[in-house]
Amino acid sequence: MSDKKKSSKKSPPSPGETLDNKTYLKTLRHLHEELVRMQEWVVKSGAKVCILFEGRDGAGKGGTIKAITERVNPRVFRVITTPAPTEREKSQMYFQRYLSHLPAAGEVVIFDRSWYNRAGVERVMGFCTEEQVQEFLVGVQLIERAMVHSGIILLKYWLEVSPEEQTRRLEARITDERKIWKLSPMDLESYHRWFDYSRARDEMFEKTDTNFAPWFVAHSDDKKRARLNIISHLLGKVPYEDVPRDKVELPRRQKADGYQEPDYPFKLVPTQY
Repeated sequence: MSDKKKSSKKSPPSPGETLDNKTYLKTLRHLHEELVRMQEWVVKSGAKVCILFEGRDGAGKGGTIKAITERVNPRVFRVITTPAPTEREKSQMYFQRYLSHLPAAGEVVIFDRSWYNRAGVERVMGFCTEEQVQEFLVGVQLIERAMVHSGIILLKYWLEVSPEEQTRRLEARITDERKIWKLSPMDLESYHRWFDYSRARDEMFEKTDTNFAPWFVAHSDDKKRARLNIISHLLGKVPYEDVPRDKVELPRRQKADGYQEPDYPFKLVPTQY
């Protein structure tokens, strides 16, 4: 583990401090540098990393994933958001539509919601039977044990948002033209069923928080702190090391050798700003 990696973990401020935007961006930059180092190690070592995010609507899953991935290679870090299952997928074994997305050597796969849909939204909204839920809660342990035994580093995060903060965020989606697309009838119904989701979450933790694939909970009312804490935590869970880098220097540009810019009537984008 490099000295830079150690120092980056000391950067996030203590819980009592006010986290101003300058401090947040500075700390996030350090963590992004470590994510790049982790990425280089994953590619070099052939490691397989699978990270999944669960939580209520408005908990901050998308923003956290964006914070993780905005400075890394999308060919290494793949984000999976599975749509509603097709009729064909409904006829398959439940886990089948997720298994094809699991990481191969040299990949980090991030699930924005995952197979745990069955223990959460599908259960609460009545999209599956209670028997199917119980079968899932037993079967998921076998699947995740097999994943870990195959060499996958599996990290499961639950973002915990308070009822008051969820209300504030969902109301903001209603009034902000940039966010209105995030609000669906399903979001409104799930908001209504807060305690049904709480009961489903509690049983999910009880049945699937195992020693080989534990759940990690991040309080996400403060989005900035949640992002920094999660990134710092996942860096500590992946045993990456510095990969030696070749010194990079820009080569000299070739000589023009008579080339001249053409007098072509380009259709320019208007300068409005």
